[in-house]
Amino acid sequence: MTVLLVVVAVGFAYSMGAHYTGACMGMPHALGAVSERGALLLMAPLALFGAALASHGVERTVGGGLLGGRGLTVAGMVVVIAVALGLTSLFTWRRLPTSTIQILVFSVVGAGEAAGLPVRWAHVATLAVLWVLAPFVAAGLGYLFTRLFDRVAGVRLVPGASGPAGVARALGPGLVAVGALASFTMGANDVANATGSLVGTHVLGPLGAGTLGGLGLAAGVLTWGRPLLSRIAFDVVEVDRPMATAAQLVQALVVLVAVANGYFTSMNQALVGAMAGAGLARGRETVRGSTLAGIVRGWLVGPGAGVVLAYALTRLAVALGGAHSVAAP
Repeated sequence: MTVLLVVVAVGFAYSMGAHYTGACMGMPHALGAVSERGALLLMAPLALFGAALASHGVERTVGGGLLGGRGLTVAGMVVVIAVALGLTSLFTWRRLPTSTIQILVFSVVGAGEAAGLPVRWAHVATLAVLWVLAPFVAAGLGYLFTRLFDRVAGVRLVPGASGPAGVARALGPGLVAVGALASFTMGANDVANATGSLVGTHVLGPLGAGTLGGLGLAAGVLTWGRPLLSRIAFDVVEVDRPMATAAQLVQALVVLVAVANGYFTSMNQALVGAMAGAGLARGRETVRGSTLAGIVRGWLVGPGAGVVLAYALTRLAVALGGAHSVAAP
């Protein structure tokens, strides 16, 4: 069963690596600052480094901060991670951004309730408040940064021009740099979704779990990362390089602040919030409301499906093997 947990954890990391290519490198690619191949080759090692070096606090939060009492057994965590893996893969296949963090947390909640374990609702509530606030904070900062960039002479695109004007062309390397920062941040922020289970069940320590999960992230980026690489940048808002640079920088900063405090928040939600703010700085017509509505539906469906599926499968495991099969003695 321990081997199975390691397999599904690495599989979940693989799926997340593919899922977050758009959130990290979609805009640099969409705006011609980096090729598709270059974006994926740059993102993969940075996600690995973020996972291995900067994820330890978040892994401890996931591994032991959500449930009280005895906690889930290895078998119980297999159920949780398998549910999260399946749902994330489904959203990636449908090219719909979702929050893997919220799917994972609510899968843990569903499994804990089914196993009769106390859920640390205060901790879950703290995460929920962070999830709600992050997109709005990102939207405000995205608006502010875009306005600031527009005050720099020559940075904004000339209306109707087919390419960057003045120093806007020089923002290409800067846009790639903030995409690289977002890739590192994604590794630090999201790998714990998969590997926190390994830390919580004492299969591996934070460094070993983060490194193993980081390898899974990198593999997912390189082999299945294309479907979502351009989804967010092309379909959510019409962006130019100053807007994209502002949004990507805000996303990385918001998520890094959370990670530094041992919490995790949604990369996609932070980016979409920042992009919406950047779009509003240029006029409401730049924001594609129908696409945003579809993404919001995905954010609601994912966690809801996670809690229901994890609860049902855990109840089935209890019925077949008893409560001790999923709850630690």
